[in-house]
Amino acid sequence: MRPSPAEIVRTLVAGRLPGLVQLACRPGPHHVRHVTDPDGQVLLLVPVVSDLAAAFGAVGDGRSVAVVLDVLDLPPAAGVPSLGRALVSGWVRRLDGDEARAAAVDFAAVEPTGDLLDVGTRFRLFRFEVADARWERAGVLRRIDPGAYAEAEPDPLHPVEAGLLTHLNEHHADRTTDYLCRQLGLTADHAPRVERIDRYGMLVTFGRPGARRRARLAFGRRLADRVDLTRLLDSVLSGAARR
Repeated sequence: MRPSPAEIVRTLVAGRLPGLVQLACRPGPHHVRHVTDPDGQVLLLVPVVSDLAAAFGAVGDGRSVAVVLDVLDLPPAAGVPSLGRALVSGWVRRLDGDEARAAAVDFAAVEPTGDLLDVGTRFRLFRFEVADARWERAGVLRRIDPGAYAEAEPDPLHPVEAGLLTHLNEHHADRTTDYLCRQLGLTADHAPRVERIDRYGMLVTFGRPGARRRARLAFGRRLADRVDLTRLLDSVLSGAARR
């Protein structure tokens, strides 16, 4: 089991990674603070005094402009495979009044920044519904069905992945090594190590220096959240310790 392309795109654009916005037929790109709401619509938090605000100058009073949000995965360590790059586009419009207040609540659920208190004065909120989604990895660009994108969920483990890997590989190194060796049929001198982790499984690297290989270990089911992962790992690592 592994994440679908739609789930990967939803994970990348969820709002935990830096994003760039390009407006149609205008200079750019621009750095932007963004999140996606539960339906996958993109919310942009834009300072009133900024190049992006100036580019959005004509957006208001019901008008909209075509934009592309570009988000690149940042792997948890050097040399670790990237999830790739997500490109989502739609027609952005400015939010005001009750719409802006409701959107600020959705934004805060992902990124609880104090700047949301200044929406309407120092900051503006913009929204666009994703009309087109694409996923780029290893030089291959793949289109994602908008319906599949809307139905997918961001991986809840992605924001805490780096901490999870440190916990496994450093704080529980012996038990993790024992578990990985048993699952992959290896000996300890192959030095298996978890490189990436998601709600479906783990990517493991193993082998001697200069001849490292990778394998994926599936969890056998889709995990709900970090608590679900903790229960699973406690079970398998405790079993490894007893052997």
